[in-house]
Order: sequence, then structure tokens, then C-alpha cells
Amino acid sequence: MASEAVDGAAPRRVGVVARALGHRGVLIGLTLFGAIVLVALFADWIAPHDPVRNNFRYRLGAPNAIHWLGTDRFGRDILSRIIHGTRVSLRIGLMVVAATGIIGALLGALAGYFRAADGPIMRVMDGLMAFPGILLAVSLAAALGPSETNAAIALSVAYTPRTARIARAAVLVVREMEYVEAARALGAGHLHILARHILPNSLTPLVVQCTYIFALSILAEAVLSFIGVGPPPPTPSLGGVIADGRDYMLEAPWISLFPGLMIAITVLGLNLLGDGLRDVLDPRMKVEMR
Repeated sequence: MASEAVDGAAPRRVGVVARALGHRGVLIGLTLFGAIVLVALFADWIAPHDPVRNNFRYRLGAPNAIHWLGTDRFGRDILSRIIHGTRVSLRIGLMVVAATGIIGALLGALAGYFRAADGPIMRVMDGLMAFPGILLAVSLAAALGPSETNAAIALSVAYTPRTARIARAAVLVVREMEYVEAARALGAGHLHILARHILPNSLTPLVVQCTYIFALSILAEAVLSFIGVGPPPPTPSLGGVIADGRDYMLEAPWISLFPGLMIAITVLGLNLLGDGLRDVLDPRMKVEMR
């Protein structure tokens, strides 16, 4: 029976991948986000100019053949700063997703599986969620100081409670399943049940949640950089580029316009990807769509 289960797992995984690739939202979101990731990965080769080099000869230059998206008040190329700023935003978003995914999943699993731990863990999570996420992140980032790592820590603290609550809800359902009861009856330990049965079968909502956390992190990082508590200058970040153009909206609107569009495209791709994965992975959605 074990071999049959293993043999049947591969076709199921192939079926999930096929359904995902056949979903329009997943395809569009994956294409948009994949293109942005490639741009960030190869930023050093794609960017036409040095993103931190000042050139006052081209100060506040409109889009032209040399600087396709114009320049800022220091003559820095906006396109190059957007490309490198996207790398910074994705790097911070990835750190936040990794931290919230791991810590939130563990806390949610402990709270959902061990009844004695449920109250203390979730009351701490509720206390953190009592503050608006962006306000808590701004406060922590300001206290820790401006840097990429501190911005990622602040956003992770702000968004971990959301992941923990979703993980707990999934574990509460899975722990009552017959195969979990069978594992207990056979004498399996708590750690074995959590690692072998509970967590693997609770990942679906977490995967979808991570796409939304990624999108929220990119937006929140832009806010932190805009108000000066994100990555410090001269590191290019999308929020920082937007902040550079806030005093020049009438005479040089391209400084803030184009990085804002990049943020919007990135978030749109992640949201489409998340919505598509939810449709593919959540069996309840399949029933509702029929």
C-alpha cells in the first residue's frame, strides 16, 4: 500500500502542475513576475548606466535616447535605478516571505496541534495584529535603523501573525483527519506526526498566503523607503526613487511615475499568481466554480 501511495503521488503532482499551467491567472502572473525576477537577477548587465553615478549635466532630463526613462535631480538614470531598485525590493520581499513562512508555519502548527500552546501563542499573535501592519513595521524599522536587513525584520514581525493564523486554521482541520488518528494509534510521536502528516498537508493555504505576503512586503518596503527608514542612500530602492521625485512632480513627473508603475506591475503579477494558485490548489474553489 505504501508503494501504491508513492506511485500515485507523482501523477497527482503532475496533474496539479498541468492545472496550474492551464490557469490563465497563473500563466499571466507567472509571466509578469518571472520577467521581473529575470530583470532583477541580471540587473548588472541589463541596466544601461550606473544607478548611483551623479551627472549634473543631465539633471532632471526628460526621457530621451540616452536615458530612456529620464533622470533625477542628480542626473542619475531612472531606468537603471528602477532595475536595481527592483532587485532590492525582491530581495527584501524574499527575506520576509522566508521568515514569515517558516516562523509563522511553526507557530501555527504548534498552536493548532498542541491545545495547551494554542492560547499563549495566539494571544501574542493577536496582540501584534492589533497594530496596523504598516504602522508596526514603520515603528520597528525606525527603532532598528535604516537598512535592508532591518526593513526585512520589521516587515517579518508585522506579517508573521497573518501566516501563523492561517497555518493554525489548516492544522486544526488536518489534525482531526483519520490518517493522523491512525498514526497516533500506531504510537507515532508528536514530532513525527507534525513533520510527516500535519505540516505537509497544511501547505496549500500557506503557499497562497506567501504570494500575498510577497506583494505586501514589496508595497510596504516602498513605504519604508519613501519615508526614509528603508535601505539607506545611495542604495536604489523603488520607494526611494519615488521619494526623490516628490518635489518635482510638476516639472519631472517621470521620476516617481515609472518606479510606481514597476511596483504596480510586480504586485499585480503576484496577486494574479496567488489567486490562480488558490483556484488550482483549494478543492473548495473547484466545487464553487462548477
